[in-house]
Amino acid sequence: MPRILLLGGTTEASQMAAALAAAGLPAVFSYAGRTVAPVGQPLPVRAGGFGGAEGLAAYLRAEGVSHVIDATHPFAAQISRNAVAACAATGTALIALERAPWQATPGDHWIHVPDIAGAAAALPTAPARVFLAIGRQHLGDFASQPQHHYLLRLVDAPDGTLPLPRTETLIARGPFRTEDDLALMQAHGTEIVVAKNAGGSGARAKLEAARVLGLPVILIDRPTMPPRPRAEKVVEVMGWLSHADLGV
Repeated sequence: MPRILLLGGTTEASQMAAALAAAGLPAVFSYAGRTVAPVGQPLPVRAGGFGGAEGLAAYLRAEGVSHVIDATHPFAAQISRNAVAACAATGTALIALERAPWQATPGDHWIHVPDIAGAAAALPTAPARVFLAIGRQHLGDFASQPQHHYLLRLVDAPDGTLPLPRTETLIARGPFRTEDDLALMQAHGTEIVVAKNAGGSGARAKLEAARVLGLPVILIDRPTMPPRPRAEKVVEVMGWLSHADLGV
């Protein structure tokens, strides 16, 4: 029987899981396991890594997976690259469900940088109040810029001491509203926003608030991915599956 592996962790992944469950398709939802309390899903769930591309390939063979839907975060580059390699090695069909990147509009002042290190280097020398909206994994990359005061917004409370000496941490899960982010940035005297170009609507509010306030945004470009089939909407993926004789 055909079997689907949904690599998740995004809003789009949850929407995809709901569509698969509604269609009665045999699928497993896989989390990376980095979030302490992930959103519940209507599919069987597994959490944790696979052990690289070879481990993922072994899982695909062992579980009889016929189709992989990569709905991970656009910056979860390693698992996405592993999926491309594992699916190629096993002959498994693969599609990426990936939201479009954000595009600047009139009034935006975006400074594009290629990676996290570039974002840290783009910060000014003089102390500033920075809204560092990049998650918790790469906070250490900004330890070279300890003079700034950082506002952090994280899904989970940090465990242990943060690598940045001047921080204020807000625990919250999106989607966020522009008016709320505007009030947040005004209350904290934000002067610069640092963000990943994740795309989608749930986290765009900080960019819209920065536009209203006339603030610069250091925007980190997405990592380059190997060629792979790609869709931006759940309905497109369901259409892709419909050509695979899965009974969609």
